[in-house]
Amino acid sequence: MTAALSGSVDAPYILWGTPHSLYTGKARSYLIKKGLPFRERCPSDPRYKPQVLPAVGLVTFPVLETPQGRFIQDSTDIVEYLEECHSGRPMLPPSPVQRVIAHMLDGFGLEGMLATAMHYRWSYRAKQEDFLRAEFGRGLYNGPNRAQRAAAGERIMAYMSGALPALGITAAAIPAIERAYEELLEALDIHFQQYPYLLGFHPSIADFGMMAPMFAHLGRDPVPANLMKQRAPNVFRWVERMNLPTMDDGEFADKSADWLHDESIFTSLEPVLSLVFQDWGAMLRADFAQYAQWLASDPARPAGQVLSADGQRRVHATLGTVQTIWRGVTMARASAVHGLWLFHKALAAAKDLQAPERERLDHLLARCGGQYLFEMRLPRSLRREGNVVVLGPMA
Repeated sequence: MTAALSGSVDAPYILWGTPHSLYTGKARSYLIKKGLPFRERCPSDPRYKPQVLPAVGLVTFPVLETPQGRFIQDSTDIVEYLEECHSGRPMLPPSPVQRVIAHMLDGFGLEGMLATAMHYRWSYRAKQEDFLRAEFGRGLYNGPNRAQRAAAGERIMAYMSGALPALGITAAAIPAIERAYEELLEALDIHFQQYPYLLGFHPSIADFGMMAPMFAHLGRDPVPANLMKQRAPNVFRWVERMNLPTMDDGEFADKSADWLHDESIFTSLEPVLSLVFQDWGAMLRADFAQYAQWLASDPARPAGQVLSADGQRRVHATLGTVQTIWRGVTMARASAVHGLWLFHKALAAAKDLQAPERERLDHLLARCGGQYLFEMRLPRSLRREGNVVVLGPMA
């Protein structure tokens, strides 16, 4: 969604968000790596309520305010908009196969790791209470009084921590969630000792999507940040690197910060992809089934209808509760509409492949256990409109 306000074309972008916001982490890292001038503003800024909130229509972050006075909401929409406006230093790989994988990793970071990020923030709340109060208060209170800032943060913390059941985070599921995350850290740590970014020596949308949970929650909150430092120091260094404009790492000093000129997905990345296909894949299958059931209940639903069980515009809309067998645990959670929209980008990129790229992707999927995911087809296309996910036209 866009809206007009006064602005100079020579002014920097304004990123509305907070340091502790998961999705802001993607947009911020992209702006830094893209080399675009920007200033960050919190919702405690006096302009937020009278100008930004009415333009977006939802309390959600990040929001990009352009120099021309337009507002773009959603980290993925922001990146796609800026990629169209600024062609230099592209962040989508030129390799067709790597583009598919980049979209997959982007979506996994944004939605497939949401439960992990929220678990480590809120299940360990008692061990990081003061930090969380200060961080949430930072976005709501703009002043010098520490007690008032902490009180402002505490008011929203109860609401946010209450989201755990909807994400399937229960006492029974927590051991599996932590085991899955530790396995992912191990695989990523091995990869990042060999390469500075997920797809080699150039950042991509894969890195930005993964930065969403890895920075705001898992790389800053005290308990998961210490876990990352101790168990996966190369991952922690990648988190730091993703908020730096250049690659200032001595071990990669002789490497050109450019795309590789082949179609390969590195051997060290395949264990990461296997975990992605295994863990996010189980969730996506349940979300696909719920979406198909919702559509079948009213096949004549018009294009533009909001994907939401109650028909209301929501930041994290759902079509109802799904049950997923995930790492041997039955998880009941809210179906993730936004995750389907993101995964469809990977499906669309794969559909466009021609030989021999298609064969390369098929072989990669076979090695990593992702064939079944890319055989799925949405019964109806999805798009974002008015800052929410809606139905596309009938085929």
